[in-house]
Amino acid sequence: MNGTKSILIDGYNLGLEKGTGVATYARNLSYEIHELGHQVAVLYGNRGSPQRDQLLNEIAFFDGPVEQHRFLELLERAKQALRGPLSYKAKQVPVTGRVVTRTFSSRLPYFDTLYNSNDVFKNAQGAFWVWKRLVNIRLPDQPDLAHWTYPLPVKLAGRPNIYTLHDLVPLRLPYTTLDNKKRYLKLMQLLGKKSDHIVTVSENSKRDLVELVGIPEEKITNTYQSVQIPAKYRDKPEDQLAREIEGVTGFDYKGYFLFWGSLEPKKNIARIIEAYLASDVQTPLIIIGAQAWKAEKELALLNEGMRSEDDRRADKDAPNPVIAAMARQRGARKRIIRMDYAPFSLLVSLIRGAKVALFPSLYEGFGLPALEAMLLNTPVICSNTSSLPEVAGDAAFMVDPYDTQAITQAIRTLDADADLRADLVKRGAAQAAKYSPENYRARLQSLYEKFL
Repeated sequence: MNGTKSILIDGYNLGLEKGTGVATYARNLSYEIHELGHQVAVLYGNRGSPQRDQLLNEIAFFDGPVEQHRFLELLERAKQALRGPLSYKAKQVPVTGRVVTRTFSSRLPYFDTLYNSNDVFKNAQGAFWVWKRLVNIRLPDQPDLAHWTYPLPVKLAGRPNIYTLHDLVPLRLPYTTLDNKKRYLKLMQLLGKKSDHIVTVSENSKRDLVELVGIPEEKITNTYQSVQIPAKYRDKPEDQLAREIEGVTGFDYKGYFLFWGSLEPKKNIARIIEAYLASDVQTPLIIIGAQAWKAEKELALLNEGMRSEDDRRADKDAPNPVIAAMARQRGARKRIIRMDYAPFSLLVSLIRGAKVALFPSLYEGFGLPALEAMLLNTPVICSNTSSLPEVAGDAAFMVDPYDTQAITQAIRTLDADADLRADLVKRGAAQAAKYSPENYRARLQSLYEKFL
């Protein structure tokens, strides 16, 4: 690999207001490409109002998407689809510093150049639905390689195109996503044929891509991911950390269980809540995550309406053990805090301050939160399925995610056993070290050398 090259990544998930695992992946990838000595270009598909004035273009990019009526949006997408799988042009976004962007600092990737093409990803998906082909992307200065961080029906014209396919959850657990499964499989198969190479993040996902999609094994590279958290958050003094946690939650440092992630079926929230209530532990639980598809069902046990004070007094005096158990559960619900969102700095503090991190997910392509907890010296309860045994090794307390009783027992065990928690913290630090930025960077360099 001779000299500095330019590598393009997409901002498809980076444009979301709230973070996702794929957004973290893309952001980390941008910094590692930079560390390898290459120029980083990022393509966004924001809807804005193109302006001739460069300052107005800069303002429009950071001003957020232009609202459009749903009918007009669908009409525009249909028009774009009927154009056929033509090329889409992107324009460079001027970033001069005249617009203050520090608000976005935790969400922006590393970049040397930013590009934007209005609604390019949505329009490309519309074209794919009709034509079953990838659309070309053309930039003012074509980068040397495109590394797409998500299965998108786009390609950089005239350059090598690599696609990261994180997992096959829509095919493996179809009832947990809203994807059109037929269209999703067709896109995966097309990317397998048309791409120059496929990247994935675990051996488990690699097997799925070979067995379910039929991509040749030699065309797939597992680079894993890296786990990294800035030192200014990771090394915050414990006394300062404890005050911050108590001020935000009212709970003590190392005095609560924690789950964070999207509230969707594959994250197994309903069983986490049921297991926590059944455990009858006094340690509180914090749940952080935006509501996604079927969130109401997942949170049903937590959101069940509270009864009147008279009913509660009657329950307390009732000899019926079932009624008494229900009363205890209502009391337990008071020890559960749910937050839609936590800024990254606060989230890191809450992970560091947790007694135990809960991650008994039904399926994960990689499972970065488990390693983040290990890096931050917090013991983990996680699943014994999909990629998690491979990624977490022997450094987590593993359970069958479909067995609520097993999750309940794990919560009770780790709540009571300080020595076991300390042992998991020690093993977790060693496990997280295997996924260092340096190791990840070496795997990326080995891959890029084949195409640059």
